[in-house]
Amino acid sequence: MQIHIDTPDLMTRVRLESRWRAAGAEVTGSGEPAAPDLIVIDLGARDVASVSTWRERCPGAAILAFGPHVEGGMLKAAREAGADEVVVRGKVADRVAKKIADDTA
Repeated sequence: MQIHIDTPDLMTRVRLESRWRAAGAEVTGSGEPAAPDLIVIDLGARDVASVSTWRERCPGAAILAFGPHVEGGMLKAAREAGADEVVVRGKVADRVAKKIADDTA
């Protein structure tokens, strides 16, 4: 599985990249991804419009957006903007690791 994570937060990116690489995924976090299977967007650092932008750039990729649990309106708006799945920040690492495991099974 090829994953692109969209966050400017270096600590978040490094933590998630290392977890998902250990699970068997190829992960990019900067530049323009070639053909990702999954785009993961940090709504705590990006606005909801980034969901629509990624949907247009990579129409074949699944989009998973994550953000703070206290921002229910923002999470709902991300779903409405085209995210296939929206999770709270504390669940994103496990949710994507499960997707990787399901993909390799």
